[in-house]
Amino acid sequence: MNIAIIEDDAVLADFLTQALQKHGYTCITYPVGKPLLLKLAKEPEAFDLLLMDWELPDISGLDVVRWVRQHLGTALPIIMVTSRNTEADLIEGLHAGADDYLSKPVKLGELNARMHALLRRTNPVQSDSEVLKLAGYEVYPAEQRISHAGQNIELAPKEFELALLLFRNPGRLFSRDVLSTAVWNREIPATSRTLDTHLSNVRRKLGLRPENGVRLTASYALGYRLDTLDEKSSVEH
Repeated sequence: MNIAIIEDDAVLADFLTQALQKHGYTCITYPVGKPLLLKLAKEPEAFDLLLMDWELPDISGLDVVRWVRQHLGTALPIIMVTSRNTEADLIEGLHAGADDYLSKPVKLGELNARMHALLRRTNPVQSDSEVLKLAGYEVYPAEQRISHAGQNIELAPKEFELALLLFRNPGRLFSRDVLSTAVWNREIPATSRTLDTHLSNVRRKLGLRPENGVRLTASYALGYRLDTLDEKSSVEH
């Protein structure tokens, strides 16, 4: 598992590297952001996760996040590790495309837990031939079909794309911009109800409620996340 640590504080970067290597991760550190972008431009799959500082000497960490999302999509997980920890900072980081946010000073137990959860939930190599199972739901990407408790549920094409993205990434927080870009290939203005209407339909049609083992959590400021309330999730080939 290859981790890129983008951190200009050499002491912290070394601390994180040594700690993560003990858990079996391979780490490469970048004190500035632009060399990382050059690396990703040549090798998009070079890393499995980015630990991204906000304040860098050459470029903002948020600009790195935005570049990754624009050029590589949503598959590469990104955790912001920064001393900027206000609610406004959190919202800005998530809107830029970060998947999670960790405040300094770093607590290794929390970092490992969040990394493990994010890597487990992110499935960038799933093919359309795979059947996803989550709680009592079965998702068939190739057939663009979802069933629950043995009953097929009819969804509009964009509703299915949204549902597929959420079911492939349970527990992952998606900002409005990331969702709209992933499904509509463009950002949808905040004044538009298109995304909200589609997500509302997905929640209603699929019955994404706690009694069905899942919950679609929505925050207008932060974004949307599909939480599973049990451990019965798997992928079958």
